[in-house]
Amino acid sequence: MRKKSILLVLVAFTCPLVLSAQNEREITLNEAIALARTQSVDAAVALNELKTAYWEYRTFRADLLPEVNFNGTLPNYNKSYSSYQNSDGSYSFVRNNTLGLSGELSIDQNLWFTGGKLSLTSSLDYLRQLGAGGGKHFMSVPVSLQLTQPIFGVNNLKWNRRIEPVRYEEAKASFISATEDVTRTTITYFFQLLLAKEVLGTARQNQLNAEHLYKVAQAKREMGQISENELLQLKLSSLNAKAAVTESISDLNAKMFQLRAFLGLSENEKLEPVLPESVPDIQIEYNKVLDKALERNSFAQNIRRRQLEADYDVAIARGNLRSVDLFASVGYTGEDREFSSAYNHLLDNQIVKVGVKIPILDWGKRRGKVRVAKSNRDVVLSKIRQEQMNFNQDIFLLVEHFNNQSQQLGIAKEADIIAQQRYKTSIETFLIGKINTLDLNDAQNSKDEARQKHISELYNYWSYYYQIRSLTLWDFERNAELEVDFEDVIR
Repeated sequence: MRKKSILLVLVAFTCPLVLSAQNEREITLNEAIALARTQSVDAAVALNELKTAYWEYRTFRADLLPEVNFNGTLPNYNKSYSSYQNSDGSYSFVRNNTLGLSGELSIDQNLWFTGGKLSLTSSLDYLRQLGAGGGKHFMSVPVSLQLTQPIFGVNNLKWNRRIEPVRYEEAKASFISATEDVTRTTITYFFQLLLAKEVLGTARQNQLNAEHLYKVAQAKREMGQISENELLQLKLSSLNAKAAVTESISDLNAKMFQLRAFLGLSENEKLEPVLPESVPDIQIEYNKVLDKALERNSFAQNIRRRQLEADYDVAIARGNLRSVDLFASVGYTGEDREFSSAYNHLLDNQIVKVGVKIPILDWGKRRGKVRVAKSNRDVVLSKIRQEQMNFNQDIFLLVEHFNNQSQQLGIAKEADIIAQQRYKTSIETFLIGKINTLDLNDAQNSKDEARQKHISELYNYWSYYYQIRSLTLWDFERNAELEVDFEDVIR
């Protein structure tokens, strides 16, 4: 944080040397938002996170589709000794000198409703004995159907089929919310620059007024109309006004650098923010905001996903209590010394195998894991209930602030106009000697505070409005949902 402050200070002192060579550019709030959504680093991060979620979802979808695979050994050369058991039970070593080739083409399909796997395969093996008197053999499996099926274990594919679509919907909602968060950050930087610009304009005007009043006061002092104390007070006000201008220039340069860097603009551009005078005249109902938030916000998808994942963990623990796997294979096999004959005189080839793993005594370890999973699920559900209460409360307070902000903005705008008029009148009154310097300074301070209050209330209005948009993914001004063409965005 300190390094960032030092950087802003350095920028503030160096920017005045560069501003003369910069191109001035007026920028509205809507233009700044549009630039931030396409050029800012935050927008790029949100897009990359969406792309990651998209390809994870595509990978899951691919698991539901059939795969075509080829496995081959090209070649397998073996020249070695291996043990061989004779007919009398004794062992001897024989020399191998063979060349083998093998290939298998398979179509594999995961069965999400059972958690098993069905494969249709065709294979060919070739073996040639090298050396004198060596021969060759072919073995073919023209077609073979294989089934691998866990009986009591957890069906991972079925659970993923429930969880992954929710996860992807959560990612899409998070992307839209992140885009709205980029907008809120843009609003913050934009109004900081706008306020710095207004403060500088006010400081310069105050400096001109202070210098003019000091000259008038000098003439009045010579005529004996004011005291020496009042003259010195006006001189001090003139010096303070000059110092305020210098400080305001530094702050303006720092705020401009901040917004420009966030929008990805060149340092040769001098931004002139335009005050957005008009705001949407709308009132928002709490129940409508809450319904839209629970329906569209990523928080709702996040809750659903976490509930499913907690149930999934319990299912895994229960599935590990016992394990029974079934393997079945049905097909045909041919064998001959000639390639073409290896596909004739086919013989049936069936394999059925059932593997069982049931713990007899594990001292309650597996059942303990089931109870741990259930306890963890209860913890997750308790946290979710608390988060839902906080979510509802935050939305209620946000809606209350927004609906009240329109009135606060109207009051601040009217107070700004009145303070400007009062200050102008105070200057005229001071020139004819009807008020003293203390009343004049008070009018000036009130004018400056009212102007800054007006801009701050305007910022609060837009900030609250886009917070509500971010939570609901709904445009209440157009009464329409915030839509994104995700396929186009990802491309």
